[in-house]
Amino acid sequence: MSLPIFPASPEDVPENARVDASPHAGRYLIGGQVRVWQGPSMEVRSPVCVGGERALIGRLPMLDENEGLAALAAARSAWDHGRGTWPTMTVRERIACVERFVARMLPAREEVVRLLMWEIGKTRKDAESEFDRTVVYIRATVEAVKELDRAGGRFQLEEGFVAQIRRSPLGVVLCMGPFNYPLNETFTTLIPALIMGNSIVSKLPRYGGMSHLPLLAAFAESFPAGAVNIVQGDGATLIGPIMTSGDVDCLAFIGSSRVANLLKRQHPRANRLRCITGLEAKNPAIILPDADLEVAVRECVSGALSFNGQRCTAIKLILAHESVADAFAARLAEAVAGLRAGMPWEPGVQLTPLAEENKLATMTALVDDARAAGARVLTGGETRESFFRPAVLYPVTPAMRLYHEEQFGPLVPVARWADDDDLEAFSAASPYGQQVSLFGRDPRRLASLIDVMVNQVCRINLNTQCRRGPDTFPFTGRKDSAEGTLSIGDALRCFSIRTVCATDASAPNKALVTDIVSGHMSAFLTTDFIL
Repeated sequence: MSLPIFPASPEDVPENARVDASPHAGRYLIGGQVRVWQGPSMEVRSPVCVGGERALIGRLPMLDENEGLAALAAARSAWDHGRGTWPTMTVRERIACVERFVARMLPAREEVVRLLMWEIGKTRKDAESEFDRTVVYIRATVEAVKELDRAGGRFQLEEGFVAQIRRSPLGVVLCMGPFNYPLNETFTTLIPALIMGNSIVSKLPRYGGMSHLPLLAAFAESFPAGAVNIVQGDGATLIGPIMTSGDVDCLAFIGSSRVANLLKRQHPRANRLRCITGLEAKNPAIILPDADLEVAVRECVSGALSFNGQRCTAIKLILAHESVADAFAARLAEAVAGLRAGMPWEPGVQLTPLAEENKLATMTALVDDARAAGARVLTGGETRESFFRPAVLYPVTPAMRLYHEEQFGPLVPVARWADDDDLEAFSAASPYGQQVSLFGRDPRRLASLIDVMVNQVCRINLNTQCRRGPDTFPFTGRKDSAEGTLSIGDALRCFSIRTVCATDASAPNKALVTDIVSGHMSAFLTTDFIL
């Protein structure tokens, strides 16, 4: 695999890949208005180097504490102790707003795709997939809300009481998404929280935040003022005051456990704060002696290096049985060396430059540490500009940082193991518990490992890579990997609470409830059926 060739000048970039973010400079959303910030801003530099330096593609506002608190005040006003326009809308009305947003979102597809390519180095294919998958997710969420509402539309008669049990919103939700899937991952918390009637403050990630800017007007035009507020800036400056105010009812955060714990500690009423988080993972792939090595290599290459390994669901450590470890590592290195590197817009490209400015140094330090402790670099490790050629390291041992730390980048460590006790010890000692991939063909051996792993991780993948989808499957983790469950149905429950309206089943009370329902007097107490 050769290193990619960066554009020597802007003219070397194809017309269909060029981006102009100037129309969105300084823009953010508070209280239903797209504002333009006149204060300090941050340069957004692309991982794509043009003429030897990271290309400047735009500027993001570095909002101050006052603007952060203004966004919180707008969300709090929209919530208004549960009496605001948005939380008191019927489910049907909220669905109509979300569908309006999707219609306004679609024309921005090409602009968002180009921003994803330039800002975080995502391939065109993956950027298009992220946008399209997000639209599919929103539409599937709408259908799930309808189903949830239908289930809550029935009355229950129990022990002399008649009741209806529905789900109500929590209040103000602070959403903070990651840079690797800045659109999709942010929307997998923002959209379910919003459609359940909560008001939102969304703080954009440092990398990838520009992909949201073409959608600000769509949010403003589709939802009541203050229901959605979108800000950008230094996390400590913006989010610290928001959390210490105590006015956030729910935190939806995808990032590191260190930051998540810091945010939670800043809230003065921890018992009132609901948290839904997606945090670190060190997902292993386990290669059994009878594994089909062709399948295992193919799935591990994709699982470890899709989007340069910058995914929480990536395979981050491969544990190969000593009887096949040498052969597996050699075939894996050959496959990795054959991956195509290039610029994000090039057809068929699989590896692209890295967005984070310190990433090359971090990857190199991990490689140096492993080599110093005895690992060999079977392929990769070279750099050019902002590109790091994926490195396969073997054999990796517990003495090396790569055995324990989440690299979140294009490094593929391969370790050896001898008996099942090694696997059980690794799983039990790991602070992470998201997923594992098992590669083998003996049903009894796999069944035994499944029974071991099922209480250590939250998803076991048989002869396939770790992944999030389909979005209808539960997505969560044990230990330090997650709080709450994010699937289409589970997310709606995470951002709401079961609420009961009940009365004794006397004739006058039954007549009272019948009058309320038949007269369509209540948005909560209703038997409306949404098709």
